[in-house]
Order: sequence, then C-alpha cells, then structure tokens
Amino acid sequence: MIEMIHLEPAHLLAFKLSGKLHDEDYKSFVPLVDKAIAEDGKVRMLVKFEDFHGWDAHALWDDTKFATTHCTKIEKLAMVGEKTWEKWMATICKPFTMAKIKYFEANQFDDAVKWLQE
Repeated sequence: MIEMIHLEPAHLLAFKLSGKLHDEDYKSFVPLVDKAIAEDGKVRMLVKFEDFHGWDAHALWDDTKFATTHCTKIEKLAMVGEKTWEKWMATICKPFTMAKIKYFEANQFDDAVKWLQE
C-alpha cells in the first residue's frame, strides 16, 4: 500500500510504503506525483518504508516505468527505512536517477525532512 504523508511545505511529497505493492497502488500514486511536478517543476520526495514486503510482478514493472519516466523530475529523494535491504536499495537507485538520494534510519524521519528542505 502507498499512503500519502502530509508535510509542510506542500511541495515536499511524502509517501509511506507498506505491505506488498500492487498495480492499483501505482494507479493512485503516479498521478499525485505528476500533479506536483506539473505545479512545481521538479519535486523533492520522501519515501518511508514501514513493514514493507516489496512488489508483485506488475507493481515492479510499474516502479521501473515510474523510475525511467521521472528520473529527471525528482530533485531529492529521502528514503527512510527499517531494514538493511532498504538501505541497499537506496544505493542501487542512484545510477538510475538524477535525484540526490539519501537513506535515513526509521528513527531519523525528522532529519530526512530537514535534508529535503535544505
């Protein structure tokens, strides 16, 4: 499931990813990001992993399409997680985007928001 987290200022996008992601999740998530990009140009985004179990096959394809079509539209990406593989994922993403990416531990959520605001 992908749930929006409301942050201030409004141009900071934040989402909580939990459970296993499915195609339906991307059908609601991608339009939110596209709307913010249309309004603000590039966006800064926070992704918080909480009890996250990955993607089904279709959602993995959706994620790949999202990454390739939005790679120049995300200025900064803060990834907040609780598992070693989530930290590893932040490193793997770097070559596929123009965004500055930084990983934060679950207890560093406020630090992630501050980094996005810089």
